Amino acid sequence: MTPNMGNIDRIARVIVALLLGFMIVTQVLTGALAWIAGIVAIVFLATSAIGFCPLYLPFGVKTR
Repeated sequence: MTPNMGNIDRIARVIVALLLGFMIVTQVLTGALAWIAGIVAIVFLATSAIGFCPLYLPFGVKTR
């Protein structure tokens, strides 16, 4: 897995994940929407940590 995410992309994903987490904790998002947002937040944090987004491969996107 060659890293394909740049720093701005990684920082943006962390910020979005934190916002989603905050919205879940404060119960702005509830029910099924909260579960979906939580999964998206976890995926964003994981891809930011490793610097690789598998969805970028088929489209040839590299922000690094």
